[in-house]
Amino acid sequence: MGIIAFMLNAAVTTDYLQTESLPDTREDDFVLVRAASGGDQKAFEQLYRKHSKRLFSVLWRLCGGQQARAEDCLQEAFVKAWQALPTFRYESAFSTWLHRLAVNIALMELRSRKGAEDLEQDDAVLAFEKTGDTASHQTRMQMDLERAVSSLPPRARAVLVLFDIEGWTHEAIAEHCEMAVGSSKAQLHRARALLREKLGAYRD
Repeated sequence: MGIIAFMLNAAVTTDYLQTESLPDTREDDFVLVRAASGGDQKAFEQLYRKHSKRLFSVLWRLCGGQQARAEDCLQEAFVKAWQALPTFRYESAFSTWLHRLAVNIALMELRSRKGAEDLEQDDAVLAFEKTGDTASHQTRMQMDLERAVSSLPPRARAVLVLFDIEGWTHEAIAEHCEMAVGSSKAQLHRARALLREKLGAYRD
């Protein structure tokens, strides 16, 4: 089975948001990368299974809870990673290299939609609306937070996810999102204010 066919057949669901990926071990990854660079598809499948869950959760948030868009970005990221493996320099963790590649793809997708707000909602987001009183208080709080993040304007959401969740600097965000550092800081301030407002509304 080819790499693309393998990824198309791999089940990608919102369970990825609730299941941790395997621990990241740099040297183990390097062994798999070297093998995959030589054409070993089984080695690449292991890299996929090891890192796809963590990566999907990031892409899911960047895409505003739009599962289909996150799945497309995830597939594209691994296709590009497979193609670019020979250029990997082993200077950083494979997970870091893959993560940057995937985030760049998601940001490019967001820029292609510039000027259009994320008004659509898919089943992954609508599921949050259906939990009712059956969920625990902690689960409801988490769902409220995820729903609030997914409803933010795209650029504000991207800055919030990258800065507060992924730990990027404003300088890195500005470079990858094609905005000024000051704009990144302003978008973060806006995103946090909107989050407080939305979370307050959900809990009233």
